[in-house]
Amino acid sequence: MKQMPGIDAFKLLNTSTVQAPDMAMTRLEANARVRFMVAQALAQGRLGFHFQPVVRSNNPHFPAFHEMLARIRLPNGQILPAGAFLSAIESGVLGRAIDRMALGHALRLLAETPSLRLSVNVSPHSMGDEEWLGILAAAHRGNSGICGRLILELTEDAALSEAHQTVEFMKYVRTLGPAFALDDFGAGATGFRHFAKFRFDMVKIDGAFVHGIHASKDNQVLVHCLMKLARHFEMLSIAERVENQADAEWLAAAGVDCQQGYLFGRPAAEPELPGYGGETVRAVG
Repeated sequence: MKQMPGIDAFKLLNTSTVQAPDMAMTRLEANARVRFMVAQALAQGRLGFHFQPVVRSNNPHFPAFHEMLARIRLPNGQILPAGAFLSAIESGVLGRAIDRMALGHALRLLAETPSLRLSVNVSPHSMGDEEWLGILAAAHRGNSGICGRLILELTEDAALSEAHQTVEFMKYVRTLGPAFALDDFGAGATGFRHFAKFRFDMVKIDGAFVHGIHASKDNQVLVHCLMKLARHFEMLSIAERVENQADAEWLAAAGVDCQQGYLFGRPAAEPELPGYGGETVRAVG
């Protein structure tokens, strides 16, 4: 009997087209393998977080805040980004476990480092998670003010999936202190009637419009439109995926408030903060 070749789970998860009737089963197997890998990493303490700076356009050496990103360290030492496993586990118990772990870790870091501000991604499935909300409420009851330095990021699709729930979630959580950012702005399909209700504090313009913007008239027009909408609703604008100086200069001249991308720093194991005299210092962690 001919032996079937091994399945590359991560390659399958990134495959957008189904080419054969048994492909659906193969993808199910790939998802199952990824879920097992994540569960194993959680049990063995190999899930952690990296931090990428978001800088001010008028002062790129000063981080406005850091985005906290989930990472898994494989047994061979390889670091796996969230994009490689999140879609397979987001809707289940593993997704809730990671969201709770991320929130708890962020709040601990904020308590330890008064000059730090962090953003954390939130799945729509965690909006009704009593344990996740309990972690946030407990931090708020401590009267330390740390929740006021926390930013919660929601994608457009996540915000729209249950619009009424999103509005109620944001209304309640705002009483505890955190701000809200709309991630990947322009990539989804946020209806304007919902957009006015959400009232995000900031929007992160999708990197597909930002990358190479200095040489793309089409993207320049689109970004100007997104910025105009953000300003109307008094939202801070943040450009994602800024990777070269020409793009950064165009964005700064256009009036984008903050920028994020490899030009200013790749995700690192610890957030770096500006120190006296221009040097950087690592946050306590």
